[in-house]
Amino acid sequence: MTRRSMAASFAPGAYVFPGGVVDEADAQAHAHARRRATQSDAHLTQAIAAIRESFEELGILLARHADGRMADDHDISALDRTAAFVPQCVARGLTLAADEVFVLAHWTTDRDLPRRFDVPFLVARMPDGQHPVADEAEQFEPVWIRPALALARHHAGDFEMIFPTIRTLERLHRMASVDAVLQACADNELPLWTSCPRGGLLGGEVVRYMEHEPPFGELELVCPDGQLSHALDWQHERPVPLLNNLQRLTAANPGTMTGPGTNSYLVGDPDTGYVVIDPGPNDPAHLQRLWQAAVNRTGAPGQIHAIVCTHSHPDHSPGAKPLQALCTETEPAVLGLPSGPNARAASHFVPDRPLDDGEELVLTGRERNGAPVTHTLRVVHTPGHAANHLCLVLVEDGVLFSGDHILNGSTTVVDPPDGDMTAYLDSLDALSQACDERAIAYIAPAHGHVIGNAPQAIGQLKAHRLKREAKVLAAMQAQPNGTVDDWLPHAYDDVPPALWPVAKRSLLAHVARLQRQA
Repeated sequence: MTRRSMAASFAPGAYVFPGGVVDEADAQAHAHARRRATQSDAHLTQAIAAIRESFEELGILLARHADGRMADDHDISALDRTAAFVPQCVARGLTLAADEVFVLAHWTTDRDLPRRFDVPFLVARMPDGQHPVADEAEQFEPVWIRPALALARHHAGDFEMIFPTIRTLERLHRMASVDAVLQACADNELPLWTSCPRGGLLGGEVVRYMEHEPPFGELELVCPDGQLSHALDWQHERPVPLLNNLQRLTAANPGTMTGPGTNSYLVGDPDTGYVVIDPGPNDPAHLQRLWQAAVNRTGAPGQIHAIVCTHSHPDHSPGAKPLQALCTETEPAVLGLPSGPNARAASHFVPDRPLDDGEELVLTGRERNGAPVTHTLRVVHTPGHAANHLCLVLVEDGVLFSGDHILNGSTTVVDPPDGDMTAYLDSLDALSQACDERAIAYIAPAHGHVIGNAPQAIGQLKAHRLKREAKVLAAMQAQPNGTVDDWLPHAYDDVPPALWPVAKRSLLAHVARLQRQA
C-alpha cells in the first residue's frame, strides 16, 4: 500500500493500493502481453493498466523475458518511469505478465459523492527480488502490511483508508494466504464481489454499507438516489418513515430474541387511514405512539382501520386488543390466525376474524391523477416459525412484511411442536413464488432493518437452512446413539455457545424433519 499525496483531490493522505486510469495505450498493447485463455479483452486491458501503473508509481515490473525469467532490477533501472511504458518493454524483449493478474473485486463509488469512479481491484503476486520505490509525486511511503495490522492501525487512527479499501482488507483478512486469494480469483474470471455502497447516518455520522450488510436494503428503499438523509439509529420514541405510505415504530423490547425490538408497521396515509401490522407487546407507551401516528388530513390521531398480527408470539400480538380499545372512532378489527393447539400458553391468540390465504385488505383514498389511491395488503399463509404465522404483501410497492419468518441479521427459531421445519421451508418456497408473481423487491421484517433484493434473500435463507440441516444429519450419523445435546455442539459449532439453548429448539425441528424423511 502507499500513501496518497496530501495535495490529491481525492482521498488526500489516505493509504491505498497503487493504481490509476486505463488509457488508450493499454487497450492497444494486447499483442505485447500474455493472457489466460479465459481472460476477456476488458480484463486483459485492465491487467495491462495495472502493470503500467504499478511500474510508474512504485517501480514494480510484472513482465517476463522470452525465456520466462521475471524482469529484475537491471531491467527496471533501464526503463524511464515517466516515458511511454509498453514501447520500452518491447525494446528490451519483455512481455507483460497480464496472465498473472486477476480481478479481485469491482467497486462503483457511492451515489452521494461528487466524484464517482468505476474501479476494478486487481491482484497479482509480487515478483521475487523486486522492491517498491514510490514516485514521490502521486504516491509516498510504500509499505507491505498484513490486512489485520492495516485494519488495526486504521481503527487506532494512524492509518487513514477509504471505505472500499477497508472492506477489501476485511475480506482479504478472512483468506488464509496469497495462494488462496489467487486461486479463488483464478477459479472464476468474474470479481469475487461487486459493490456500489450506500450511505446513511448513525449517531449523526455518515456510515457506508455494502449490499450484503443489514442496513443496505433500507437505504436503497428510503434513499434510492443515494441521499445522505436516513438515520439508521434504533429509537422507540417516534415512527420512522420508510415510504410515503409506510412507517415503522420499534417497540422498546430489545433483547437476544427480539434484536433492537419488535417492528410495528403502519401502512396507509392520512387520506386512506391505516392498517397496523404487529402491534407488539402490551406496552402502553408504544401503543399510544402507534395511535398518535395514525393521523388523518386534519391531524386527528387513531385512524386505524385494521390491526393484523403475523403470529401469536408474546412480542407480536398482546398489544392488539389494547390498541383496538384506543381506537374508539374507527373500531378496527384484530385480524390474523388463531394460535394452534401446540402453541405455548403465552402465545394464545384469537383474532376477531381469521384471514384467508390470498385475501386482500384494501385501503382507499381520494383520487389522484384520475384514479383512487389504494394500498393493498395480500395475505400469504406461512406456517413454520409458528403454526399460525402469516405474511403480507404491500402489492403496489413490492414490500413483503415477513413477521418472524425472515429476519434481518439472524435466522428465526423454529420451535416444535408449534414450529415445524418442513412447513417453514415450504413457506419460504411460497414467498419465493410470491416474489416472482408480485415483483416483491423488499422485505420488512419484524426485527431489523428492511432487507433488499427479496428473491435473493429468500434463496440464501433456504440454502442456509438446508446447509444447517446437512450439518445436523452429519452429527446424527457420526453419533447414531447420541442425543440432541450430543449433536448440538457439532451442528452449531459456528454459533456462540451462549446461543446454543436457543439453537437447540431449531435443532429439534431439524431432527424431527429428518426422522420423518428416514
